Amino acid sequence: MALSYRIPAGRRAGVPLLALGALVASSLALTAPPAQAAETLLSQGRPATASSQEGDGYAASAAVDGDLTGTRWSSRWSDPQWIQVDLGQRSDLSRTVLTWESAYGKDYRIQASDNGTDWRTLKTVTGGDGGTDEVAVSGSGRYVRMLGTERSGDYGYSLWEFQVYGTTDGTPPAGGAVEVTGSQGNWRLTVGGQPYTVKGLTWGPAIADAPKHMPDVRSMGVNTIRTWGTDGGTKPLLDSAAAHGLRVVNGFWLQPGGGPGSGGCVDYVTDTTYKNNMLTEFAKWVEAYKSHPATLMWNVGNESVLGLQNCYSGAELEVQRNAYTGFVNDVAKKIHSIDPDHPVTSTDAWTGAWPYYKRNAPDLDLYSMNSYGDICGVQEDWEKGGYTKPYLITEGGPAGEWEVPDDANGVPDEPTDVQKAEGYTKAWDCVTGHRGVALGATLFHYGVEHDFGGIWFNLVPDGLKRLSYYAVKKAYSGSTSGDNTPPVITNMAVDPAASAAAGEEFTVRADVRDPDGDPITYKVFLSGNYANGDKRLVEAKWRSTDNGTFAVTAPEKLGVWKVYIQAEDGRGNAGIETKSVKVVAPPVTGTNVALNKPTTASSFQSSYGDCPCEPAKATDGRADTRWASDWSDPQWIRVDLGAATPIRKLQLVWDPAYAKSYEVQVSDDGATWRTVHTTTSGNGDIDTIDVAATARHVRLHLTARGTGWGYSLHEFGIYS
Repeated sequence: MALSYRIPAGRRAGVPLLALGALVASSLALTAPPAQAAETLLSQGRPATASSQEGDGYAASAAVDGDLTGTRWSSRWSDPQWIQVDLGQRSDLSRTVLTWESAYGKDYRIQASDNGTDWRTLKTVTGGDGGTDEVAVSGSGRYVRMLGTERSGDYGYSLWEFQVYGTTDGTPPAGGAVEVTGSQGNWRLTVGGQPYTVKGLTWGPAIADAPKHMPDVRSMGVNTIRTWGTDGGTKPLLDSAAAHGLRVVNGFWLQPGGGPGSGGCVDYVTDTTYKNNMLTEFAKWVEAYKSHPATLMWNVGNESVLGLQNCYSGAELEVQRNAYTGFVNDVAKKIHSIDPDHPVTSTDAWTGAWPYYKRNAPDLDLYSMNSYGDICGVQEDWEKGGYTKPYLITEGGPAGEWEVPDDANGVPDEPTDVQKAEGYTKAWDCVTGHRGVALGATLFHYGVEHDFGGIWFNLVPDGLKRLSYYAVKKAYSGSTSGDNTPPVITNMAVDPAASAAAGEEFTVRADVRDPDGDPITYKVFLSGNYANGDKRLVEAKWRSTDNGTFAVTAPEKLGVWKVYIQAEDGRGNAGIETKSVKVVAPPVTGTNVALNKPTTASSFQSSYGDCPCEPAKATDGRADTRWASDWSDPQWIRVDLGAATPIRKLQLVWDPAYAKSYEVQVSDDGATWRTVHTTTSGNGDIDTIDVAATARHVRLHLTARGTGWGYSLHEFGIYS
């Protein structure tokens, strides 16, 4: 899979020069005590995150900006809540000063952590009375947080300033080499010698929006993000990640890649120009970012071993797969020669790729795998394959479109919100269950697109948090206690699911509840992904008929559509459920007298796309066949009914190549025609036309196309 963000680099807390006084020996020869480093304010201006914020003006950063009366952090009105600050390096801590606004913490804990995930309680405060709390602590850590467990009133927690004091030795934040250490079946990833489990997400938003989203990502317990491409535009994303204590798996894209829009086919045996260009390009960016504090590792290629099957077959496919993985090894060697301090991996979506890497890419430090519904099978395949390198899951989550059974309308049956959340929990359990081999995961996907794929996989489509968002947060941080969570939708049903008439209403029902009792507002969307390839979500014409029941107007375009219920709680959360609905032509009473009657046309396409598309295919009663004309004006199609026949209605079912202007004409002899209907504003889809005439021949005289193609009709129905 692949889907298609700037703030200054994180500042290090300033450390003032310390003037150490000297004791002057007296005639009494007193013994001097050991010198102590002066206490320093470590938190001001450092990256801060929180479990929640009351609004845009009350971010966690406002509590570490040095403004004691003008700016503040304020949480949502629930327990527990927390605010944490990244000091940039492990520090010895002496005290914290909390300057409360009127909404203060009655009971809270001061905690420290070395990695932002595993916390130690330094001091527990009970019965606080607000104002300014100066809390002496003893301990050390890079991250310090206030975990509020009981509020003083009905509001949230609100701090004018959260100050952390202590001492450092003046050295830069701990970084150091990233390494895969250990031995067979007992590996681990280390950063600066410290264990590091990848708790990650793939990155979707624009790089320019990274400062907006990175605090939220960090609040989920995420420590890593993954990209698919690295170039001159990557630095702002790395800067923002570093400022919030996150690291990045820097990707490099190689053809043919995997997923939609994967690119062209390369001959990895003969195309030395492409390979040399890629080596040069990748080396350029490794040199540029090898010392960036956010860089975790390099990832060369995405699903290309599998993707080569779209370019080659048979023996040639084997040759190309061996050549590709050999080239990946060349890239790995090149990267190691420039940057010996960060590992190199390569991603595929098929464990069958690993034998090629094992044979041809010994310089990789670890393997990587994209796996969704079958993620628990990765461990089994690794064990059966006898591999000698650990791996990282670089994409994972609920079952994808390619893995689920089809529903009654013949399209993939999308999992429910509840099932998707369970998919993320299962994925993380499978990763952590392969101890000493699986080094973590970057689950898919921190994306904001609100479209067909976005609803399937994005944790925050249109900025709305899903059940899946909270499942990942619980997996990574250990708890979602106190979070306000999304409405839950169950038992969604569509009626009629297999025969909704175009342009007419059908019924959608669902059971909807909000765990927090928040009032719910609804939206209903339609996607034509399966009907016309349009992956956008367009708000439907709909009306509420009862609690959780909606009358939705079907689109004019025939085919299978997806209908979505979106339930929002007003607190940034949404439940989103979807089912398919098959849109059919509105029923017409009477007899289709054109069915299988002789049909002729001015032209037809004989060999384009799904053609031949002869005129008779417009009167064969099948919605999956069509007549298609040449790409010019005018054109015509006519039906010989065999005898003079009363005609009262026509139904035209257009392919996307429709008529904007046309006339309906009838004739008794096939030579002299009279017009019974004219339009210059046709919009395709389905035209149902009332006619009052008696004739043997019926013709469509088509004068202006609605597209650059010709004219194309699935059905030319004439009803008596």
